[in-house]
Amino acid sequence: MSVLDVGFSNKEYSDTDNFLEKHYPYPEQITALGIDEPTLFHKRYPAVRAVQYDGSIFPFPDQSFDICWSNAVVEHVGERDDQLRFLKEIRRVAQHGYITTPNKFFPVEVHTRVPLLHILLPKRLFDRFLRYIGKGWATGSYMRLLSKRDLDRLLRDAGFTSYRIVQNRIGLWTLDFVVLF
Repeated sequence: MSVLDVGFSNKEYSDTDNFLEKHYPYPEQITALGIDEPTLFHKRYPAVRAVQYDGSIFPFPDQSFDICWSNAVVEHVGERDDQLRFLKEIRRVAQHGYITTPNKFFPVEVHTRVPLLHILLPKRLFDRFLRYIGKGWATGSYMRLLSKRDLDRLLRDAGFTSYRIVQNRIGLWTLDFVVLF
């Protein structure tokens, strides 16, 4: 199967970065798409085709890939219109897909590990707090977290007609969502 990995990481900060490239047994079937220049990525995964793009329209024809993998990227592409364009592009270039995103209402914000404030404060105040504690990298357009309702609306508005949202739980709380289409 031809696989498009949308959102590769040139630098790896955790074990989950470039998860697909680390585990898929047919790396020559993967095309990794991202906004970073893939200098370190190429060295680490020489069999994978890496494509840098400007963050807007994917540089591939319609239905180019059997499957699209996008692990925790949609919350980082910008505001709602940017997220909508991103999902439309995934739908356009892939026949099937696997998209994940953290739950906005999980009690601990998964990028910064800050409890509750991302839910209780308006975004601008949460961003101010993050800058104060030295986590300014997570402010601004770096993340726009989604609830299940937000995600469902985005998918419908992007033209997805047949999909399933799986909720991964930790105890009583949904940690993240997986979209299968």
